Amino acid sequence: MHLRNAIISGANNLARYKEYVNDMNIFPVPDGDTGINMFLTVNSACKKLQDERFEKIDEVASVAAKEMLRGSRGNSGVILSLLFKGFSMGLNGLEEADGKQIAEALGIGVKEAYKAVANPTEGTILTVARVAYEKGILKAKENDNASAVIDAIYTGALEALEDTPNLLPVLKKAGVVDAGGQGLCFIFEGMLSVMKDGVVIEYKEEDDNIYVPKVIKNDEFFKDVSEKYDCNVNFTYCTEFMIKKGNEINKDIKELDKYLINIGDSVVLVEDEEIIKVHVHTERPGDALNAALNYGEIIATKIENMKEQNRNLTKSNKEEDSEIMEEKEPIEDFGFVCVCAGSGIKELFYDLGASNIVSGGQTMNPSTDDLVAAVKATPAKTVYILPNNKNIILAANQTVPIVKDRKVIVIPTRTIPQGIAAMLAFDPENEDAILIAKSMEAACRQVKTGQVTFAARDSEFGGFRIKKGDLLGLSDGKLTYTCLLYTSPSPRDRQKSRMPSSACKKKKKKK
Repeated sequence: MHLRNAIISGANNLARYKEYVNDMNIFPVPDGDTGINMFLTVNSACKKLQDERFEKIDEVASVAAKEMLRGSRGNSGVILSLLFKGFSMGLNGLEEADGKQIAEALGIGVKEAYKAVANPTEGTILTVARVAYEKGILKAKENDNASAVIDAIYTGALEALEDTPNLLPVLKKAGVVDAGGQGLCFIFEGMLSVMKDGVVIEYKEEDDNIYVPKVIKNDEFFKDVSEKYDCNVNFTYCTEFMIKKGNEINKDIKELDKYLINIGDSVVLVEDEEIIKVHVHTERPGDALNAALNYGEIIATKIENMKEQNRNLTKSNKEEDSEIMEEKEPIEDFGFVCVCAGSGIKELFYDLGASNIVSGGQTMNPSTDDLVAAVKATPAKTVYILPNNKNIILAANQTVPIVKDRKVIVIPTRTIPQGIAAMLAFDPENEDAILIAKSMEAACRQVKTGQVTFAARDSEFGGFRIKKGDLLGLSDGKLTYTCLLYTSPSPRDRQKSRMPSSACKKKKKKK
């Protein structure tokens, strides 16, 4: 296994996307530095790896783990260094490694990371790493080829990453996946490039501007995240330091770990033969440093005020939003602005060719200004807007007379499935903007959309008596069914319990 080149390729790949990862940074605090912290951590090993030549795989792993420990930054950076520390332990004594040994070594890294974190949270980089290991070990049972196993590890990491919003509500609310998990996936992707294709991904400074589609968020999003952060997080100072172990000191770091848990959170400790690396969020960084002196000399310290960091990030993100929505020259023939919510749906529309996305939906209708900004940020001579909600169509129509320097056409999609159908109907070979619009509208008219929701209050509507909490079935936005909320019986009572036939009512057609 060409581990040396794989690690360098992984670091380079993360370097290209580090700002993208920063933008996703919401948990444990929205301080916007996960991408850069993870990059600096993995990159700290690259110089040593590039300068030296290695005969055995365990030598590469050992050097990488040691350098990452010393260069680790931030919560995700320290966890990343722990993954590589355990990985190195698993490869100890090996000259080469097959797929099974690689997967098992990653498993040791996962255990080391979980063990070092005081309160492991699922839906983070920990989950992504664990699922990646599980998929890798399964693959190794049928095929222990290193390339095949790394492929399975990467695929498993992507699957776990996609699921992180379901495990961590703050991610789902923000419409993002976990930033640390995303960073790990970029590293795995770079490593796979070497294993599968023999290609080391290169990084140049101009790659910092590599295009990754961004969701246009409004000021309310940043205000909401910032306010919740200031209200809910108890500890202000992100405190990191390294301790050079004293020769005559033989104290168990578990005591330091317990002490730090008592004065803070996000506690991560990792050690090797020479140093102890510490990460903690606390109100008393001085006390943490004093406790550390019982273990040796402090040789590196970093203390940051996370509340101030977050306030600055909120301000800069607003300014960045303005830059994102600055008018771009209409150099392409066609572009698309789609309105939707949820990271999965947004990713789907990007895959279908959307140029920009405006967050919105049934309960969060974007303004005309939001849509105008998105249109002007789309570098196309003709821009199609897909509202994907009947309540947004009017605001979309208002953009047509406002935007003067490019043609705006509204495809009146009323639902997400209609929007998907319209995007699939786009024919890039057709140069007639009006014919394209007609084709997209015809496609969305063929779509019937079913939706299920809950009644927010007692009411009577469309001939139905509705109770709060009832299930409502809608066909193309029209109320068609109502249904009592039904809870499945326990296994013991399942044979005796049957859903009453009168529980669901279908709207009868008028003669």
